[in-house]
Amino acid sequence: MIIRRNPDGSVIEEQATQQSHPALTTRRGMAAMAESGRAVPPLFSEIATKINNAKDKPKKLKVLQEHDSVPLRQVLKGAFDPNIEWLLPDGDVPYTANDAPVGTEHTLLQQEAKRLYLFTKGGENTLTNNKRETLFIQMLEGLSAEEAEFLVTVVNKKVNNKYKGFTANLVKDAFGWDDNFMKKD
Repeated sequence: MIIRRNPDGSVIEEQATQQSHPALTTRRGMAAMAESGRAVPPLFSEIATKINNAKDKPKKLKVLQEHDSVPLRQVLKGAFDPNIEWLLPDGDVPYTANDAPVGTEHTLLQQEAKRLYLFTKGGENTLTNNKRETLFIQMLEGLSAEEAEFLVTVVNKKVNNKYKGFTANLVKDAFGWDDNFMKKD
């Protein structure tokens, strides 16, 4: 039943038709409509949680492939590639978690990924260790608490410890990478 008001204020009741919106007739259309109301793209920590919760490898691969992006690949390469050496101390990082609600007063790891070179060997050699650590703490404090925690696991190369089944082999399979984390020919 649809209820409408005339310009004079009187009420009109109409029977709703059974036709649906054309975009809602497919699964892809439904998924697009579900994501359209979202203010921010999925956080990398949310993607990692989806992978953790997926029951088997094909489902985990599907999650990674659905959310494939250059920033995600950069972050995951830093998490799993043994040739990438982080110039930050191992372990917990002394930062204050940003408790602002998601989608409000924080940055996204998707946008900050381009600055991660500052914290790797060969990335930015002019920074002192103290300045590098300060910049990293500022980055963590700008991210949502969940994404900051995810980034710390990436830097410590312990993603699989927190998110079960999130392994180097899974990432290589999802993105078609070889053992050097480069695209296969």
